[in-house]
Amino acid sequence: MAIKIKTQAEIEKMRQAGRIVWRVLERVGKIIKPGVTTGELDREAEKMIVSLGGKALFRGVPNPRAGYPFPACICVSIDNEVVHGIPSDKRVLEEGQIVSIDCGVRYEGYCGDAAATFAVGEVSDAKRKLMAVTKQTLEIAIENIKPSIRWSKIAAKMQSYVEKHGFAVVTDFVGHGIGKEMHEDPKVPNFVSNELLKNDIVLEPGMVIAVEPMVNMGTSSVRYGKDGWTILTADNLPSAHFEHSIAVTQDGASVLTDGK
Repeated sequence: MAIKIKTQAEIEKMRQAGRIVWRVLERVGKIIKPGVTTGELDREAEKMIVSLGGKALFRGVPNPRAGYPFPACICVSIDNEVVHGIPSDKRVLEEGQIVSIDCGVRYEGYCGDAAATFAVGEVSDAKRKLMAVTKQTLEIAIENIKPSIRWSKIAAKMQSYVEKHGFAVVTDFVGHGIGKEMHEDPKVPNFVSNELLKNDIVLEPGMVIAVEPMVNMGTSSVRYGKDGWTILTADNLPSAHFEHSIAVTQDGASVLTDGK
């Protein structure tokens, strides 16, 4: 792995990108309601990104499986869609759904990336629990990030918390390093595997990682949708997704996408 250690000046530039991401998620979250199309959410996000001097990271990302680049500025994934859902004016939000919004922004050469899951109107207790557990799983990571700790120790706590509540961590997709590029080393899993134990990450000041637990109500298994982009749960049960870009400091974690 070639993990790039960031200077304090670089981290502050990433924080500026992260503030734009936070404002987009905050704005989009406020307009999520039954009857709104996912295409409307995408246009609102892009308008805000452009007005704040940023550039959408996701549009144009290539995908050989799909045969075409990602066509929107945010990912909008509904209910059984885990990640990478494509916004469309044909997709209308309905009461009782949950919808995850993933947003990436480049600002003055540096990237920010975060995601959150929102309720569409009133949702079931089971969905609310799924959202709460997924969000708390991210908080567990943030609380435990500090120099010299091995990532496997944090990943184990995340996985244990999810499974204790009867849910499953998605293992086909993981978090990542972030900096001048959206995806940098290292891979940042939300679970423990033999691969992680063999190539464990020792956190050190200046590392910046995007931590993004994806939690399924049922099986951890996923599948590709017909569009070649959207990832769905194999059993069609709901999934939730939360993400922050986080810098490792001498004192612990500094969240770069929380608007502060």
